[in-house]
Amino acid sequence: MDARKQILEWIEQDRDKLTDFFSGFVAKPSPNPPGDTREAAAFVADFLDQEGITYEIIAPQEDMPNIVAVVNGNAGGRHLVMNGHIDVFPVGAHEQWTHGPWSGAIADGAVWGRGTSDMKCGTSATILAFVYLARLADQWPGKLVLTVVSDEETGGKWGTRYLLDNHAGDCVGDCVLNTEPSGLSSIRFAEKGTLRLTFLIKTQGAHGAYPHHSDNANRIAAKLISALESLEQIPVNMPEEMARCLNQASVRAAMDEVMGAGAADVAQQVTMNVGVIQGGLKVNMIPGDCRVEVDIRLPFGVDRADALARIDEILKGFPEVTLEVQEAASNPASASDPDHEMMGILKNVIGEISDYRPEAIAGLGATDCKFFRYKGVPSFVYGPSPETMAKPDEHVPVEDFLHVLRTHALAGFDYLTAAPPACR
Repeated sequence: MDARKQILEWIEQDRDKLTDFFSGFVAKPSPNPPGDTREAAAFVADFLDQEGITYEIIAPQEDMPNIVAVVNGNAGGRHLVMNGHIDVFPVGAHEQWTHGPWSGAIADGAVWGRGTSDMKCGTSATILAFVYLARLADQWPGKLVLTVVSDEETGGKWGTRYLLDNHAGDCVGDCVLNTEPSGLSSIRFAEKGTLRLTFLIKTQGAHGAYPHHSDNANRIAAKLISALESLEQIPVNMPEEMARCLNQASVRAAMDEVMGAGAADVAQQVTMNVGVIQGGLKVNMIPGDCRVEVDIRLPFGVDRADALARIDEILKGFPEVTLEVQEAASNPASASDPDHEMMGILKNVIGEISDYRPEAIAGLGATDCKFFRYKGVPSFVYGPSPETMAKPDEHVPVEDFLHVLRTHALAGFDYLTAAPPACR
């Protein structure tokens, strides 16, 4: 049987087994923070053992293991890396879920739970695509590498970035496929940069009835947050080629479709999210300490130095505040060539197996693809909808999961068997 038809037949025959794997993966909690992914990683390792796949556990931090598997084809050729992460967002104490956040429930045609969208659907598809391609290693040349990593949600220092810096021979390839949530109508070739900051506010503190004894750290925090809103007015001098790409009518429409109305504008603006505020001990005490964590997203054309210069000016009016940069999670914008061969392969495969006609877009959120791009490796994201990502009742339809799996399995095969020139 033709190898591509064989892949599709396997997926159809195994659909219940595949869905059960996705569900079981979600049911292994891996919230980050705190970032302990050992239970979920063991679930993946057990599955690879059952499939006869040889792998290595690389854990520079014991509670954040990474799984790397390597399969060589029948001759020298291209080096394709398939990348996905294990850790997911945490669950709030007061979130209301129809199905438990760690249930992995299969209901109403979908898999439910924290991390289904970001990104256990995609990582499941990546693992399963790798397994099917490994079965066909005698039919493709080159090298195929699976990287299932931890620490993505808090910067990647002990995950993808560590692998690229310390295991480059296997992990730095010619091209990367990633299954982060992109929406089925788009393929992401670029993403905004991040700048994550911690502001520490320190005053003397006092009894709440004695405001003349101390400034209130929480009230200072409120004024600081208001002042930081001016960061969203930083001028954006986007490179002409990127601006031309992102301003195409079809691209703007696709971005608004998969990420919500207004996404096309947000992609070209500085944004600021105040994600954490921690201050005060008791209602009748003037807080002497407050911690504010801020996530700033930087479009192409804005450097972190631009934002930090504006912040330095703001902080001149706040002598009680000190600033810390969360370096591990602060990275510049990154992009691959939207006309790269892999983009064409993905579009052809998606058009072959579905009615979707995806556009090449830039993402608003960060992925581990940035670390590959910094190494000069073209990297592309195609995964499920981000609509319910990080929300209560996060879920992914089973048919969308199977579509992503088919896409990555066939695209991987087509890339490995395509004639030169290679990606790099």
